[in-house]
Amino acid sequence: MNVRDATQQDLPAIVDIYNSTVATRMVTADTQSVSVSSREEWFAEHSPDRRPLWVAEDNGVIAGWLSFSSFYGRPAYAATCEISVYLAVEQRRRGLGTDLVRRSIAYAPHIGVTTLLGFIFGHNEPSLRLFEKLGFQRWGFLPRVAVLDGVERDLIIVGLRV
Repeated sequence: MNVRDATQQDLPAIVDIYNSTVATRMVTADTQSVSVSSREEWFAEHSPDRRPLWVAEDNGVIAGWLSFSSFYGRPAYAATCEISVYLAVEQRRRGLGTDLVRRSIAYAPHIGVTTLLGFIFGHNEPSLRLFEKLGFQRWGFLPRVAVLDGVERDLIIVGLRV
């Protein structure tokens, strides 16, 4: 598996992987697929030296991605990032998510990040286990803050000081 900084040409594959999670109602609060054009601004907010967006390639095919996103958008939080990891359906439960999150933990100090956060639905046990396995602790619980197909869902905030 080759992990590298994402390029503009990778955006359609990144969006495809993201959209593959929408119908599961496990990973994202989006309830409908997003378009490549709707993710252009989000993509532009990433840079290798400040807020990386990585893709993992398996034989030239993008198998997953991980992004660092600024938390809360105010200067005092500059050393805190939310990380998000998304995997192609066929790549799940094969260790790629673990590898990407481990890389983010190791890389965070190189970009001045001291705190990593994850925002995970309470019913998304696989993601909660992944982050907890890598040392993240539950720092926050927001009960019933999302409604997916008429079902209220909790949001768990996990965090790690690096």
